[in-house]
Amino acid sequence: MTKLLLLTSLAAILVSGQSPKISDEFIGVWNLISFQRRTAAGEVTYPMGAKPVGRLTYDALGRMSAQIMRPDRPKFQSASSGRGSAEEKIAAFDGFIAYYGTYVVNEKDHSVIHHVEASLYPNWVGSDQRRLYEFSDGKLILRAINGSGGPGTEGRLVWERSR
Repeated sequence: MTKLLLLTSLAAILVSGQSPKISDEFIGVWNLISFQRRTAAGEVTYPMGAKPVGRLTYDALGRMSAQIMRPDRPKFQSASSGRGSAEEKIAAFDGFIAYYGTYVVNEKDHSVIHHVEASLYPNWVGSDQRRLYEFSDGKLILRAINGSGGPGTEGRLVWERSR
């Protein structure tokens, strides 16, 4: 399905005679390779562990969604998510990021803005999450400056296109 969407988008560009836009490079499904946070002092941490999993999706209509998970989150003792202990719920929340909305690419400053419509983290609902982007060796690198790590930090996420 993803390949069909990409081929359809490229065919439309070729027929129209327009050159591809950088925003077209975003379209598709991306798998998370790494997620690290750096402080101004150079300290590096891994907020979702050494080998996080995640999926980032951009479509041609300007919609996006993102999910990132710490793969070693402990399972609940109960078979019901509503019956988890406070500690289990904290670990589950702290080990997962999820949101969706629309997006806009700004080629001049190499940024993509995620206009958040819904999020696991309530404070992001209605916010704009700005990420600096670059494409390198077939990978999408997104950087969040002064993001959830606070002032002086940079989150760096590396994504590869899903096959």
